[in-house]
Amino acid sequence: MSSKPAYRRVLLKLSGDVLRGTESAGVDFARVKTLSEEVVRVAERGLETAVVIGGGNFIRGGQAEAVGMNRAHADYMGMLGTMINALALQDGMERLGAETRVLSAIKAEEVAEPYIRRRALHHLEQGRIVILAGGTGNPYFTTDTTAALRACELGAEVLLKATKVDGIYSADPEKDPHARRFKRLDYMEVLRLRLRVMDTTAISLCMDNRLPILVFSLRRSGNIMRAACGEDIGTLVGPGIGEKRRPGRSGGR
Repeated sequence: MSSKPAYRRVLLKLSGDVLRGTESAGVDFARVKTLSEEVVRVAERGLETAVVIGGGNFIRGGQAEAVGMNRAHADYMGMLGTMINALALQDGMERLGAETRVLSAIKAEEVAEPYIRRRALHHLEQGRIVILAGGTGNPYFTTDTTAALRACELGAEVLLKATKVDGIYSADPEKDPHARRFKRLDYMEVLRLRLRVMDTTAISLCMDNRLPILVFSLRRSGNIMRAACGEDIGTLVGPGIGEKRRPGRSGGR
């Protein structure tokens, strides 16, 4: 494993489901501990690290809408779920000695600072891990879109999307044994092939701002560090499908 980070500032997108572990819903604190250890190791290498966490271990707006719940209401419930997850991660990281801040797009002054771009930048520059909760603060937007938006706002050099599979496939690899894993894709290929790794709003936002997306698996221990060090794992989505190197400090956005 490379010991030198390939980037100066990254945004890590975690789904709420990764905190569920073996539980049917809610938070598995053993999983929180494991994830916290991985993120803290990255930050200890001097990498400015922001984290966007989803709330799917509690509720998903689209699924709730399908059974009759008002979509906006369901999405706000999901935003509250992201707050629970952010506080769990904060506790896990601070138990390891890391300095963190939770910034929320919805008001929750007793437990989190309001999301203000300049404040988030200041915390990153001071070496604090910034955990971003509350989605965008608006219904009908996913936390993938939140991750793309915040990564662009905060000047991240890459969006690291951690998933349950080791990259982007042509089909669901758990259902189709012939599914092919892509090593590199252009944004338009993701949209044209309807590869559902992120929603179209998130992909389009990254494309417009030339923000690379690295999709990789969390199932292998140490993969967050490998992704941060620019190792050849997962699938890289970015401008210019013919590029042969990953963007890093010298490549950037």
